[in-house]
Amino acid sequence: MPSNDIEFVYDVWTKLKNEVHKVIVGMDKVLEEIFISLLCEGHILLEGPPGIAKTTLAKTVASSLDLTFRRIQFTPDLLPADIIGVRIYNQVDGKFVTKKGPIFANLVLADEINRASPKTQSALLEAMQERQVTIEGETYKLPEPFLVIATENPVEVEGTYPLPSAQLDRFLIKSIINYPSKEDYVSIMTMYGGYTKYTVEKVISKEDILEAQRMIDNVTISKDLLEYIADIIKTIDQDDRVKWGISPRGGIYVTKASKAFALMNRRDFVTPEDIKRILKPVLNHRIILTPEAIFKGITPIDVIDDTLKQVSVPV
Repeated sequence: MPSNDIEFVYDVWTKLKNEVHKVIVGMDKVLEEIFISLLCEGHILLEGPPGIAKTTLAKTVASSLDLTFRRIQFTPDLLPADIIGVRIYNQVDGKFVTKKGPIFANLVLADEINRASPKTQSALLEAMQERQVTIEGETYKLPEPFLVIATENPVEVEGTYPLPSAQLDRFLIKSIINYPSKEDYVSIMTMYGGYTKYTVEKVISKEDILEAQRMIDNVTISKDLLEYIADIIKTIDQDDRVKWGISPRGGIYVTKASKAFALMNRRDFVTPEDIKRILKPVLNHRIILTPEAIFKGITPIDVIDDTLKQVSVPV
C-alpha cells in the first residue's frame, strides 16, 4: 500500500473496528483511543469499575491484530523480574542465560496495574519510554510495534498503589470507561446470556500497523492550531486550581494524537475538532490539582472544560 494513500489508515481502522464489534458492544470512544495510541506508538490506561469488559476489550483488540500478545496480572507480590526477565544459570553448559519476561511482546496487557508495588510498577518505566529493558546490565530492545494497555479499578483502595505522576505521564491516553447505556445492556445480555462464545480473527498485520504509524508524518497541522494547543496548555498551567500543569511531552502527545484522529477520519490535515476530541483523554491524567480544588470536588476534566471556554478557536 503506497504511503501517500490517505485511505490506508481509514481502511485499517475500519477493519479493526468491525472485527472488535463482533465481541464488544459499544465502547466506540475507548476503541478509538486504543487505536490512536497504537498509531502514535503510545500507551493507554483504561480506568473503570469491575465487570465492564476492560480486559475483554484489550484481549479482543490483541486477537484482531497479528501481533505477539502477553497478559500480566499485577498483584502485590509481583516482582520486576517477573515482568522484564532474569538471568539464570544453566547447569548443562555452565553458563548464564537470559530468560526474557512477558514484556517482550508487541502488545502487553498490564491488568490491574495499581495492585502491584511501586517498585514493580517502575519496571515498566524504561520499557514504556525507551522501548528497551535492562537485565543484569544487559540492554535488550523490545519488538516493534510495542503497546502497553493497562487497566485499573478506581473503586477499590485497599491493596492498591496509586500510580505516581512519572508513571502516568508515560501513558499517551487515560481512557475513562463508564457503565453501558440501557440499550447496550440489553445487547450485552442478548449476546452473552447463553452458551455461544464469540471470537474474532486476525485482520490487521504487523506490516499494516507499522505502515499506518508512518502515515502520521503525512498529516499537516497549521501554526495557528499549534498556537491553539499551546494557549490551552498555558491557560491550564496558570489556573489557580492547578498545582502542576502540562509538560512538553503532553503538548507533543496532543499534536500526535490529533494527527492520528485526522487520519482515522480520512484527512491529511488537523482541524480544531480533532484537537478537542483528544484533549481530555490525553491531558486528564497530567493535571495535578491543588488540595483545595480536590476538596471542592473539582476534577481535571472541569479544568479542561473551563479552559476550552476561555481559549479562542482559530478561524
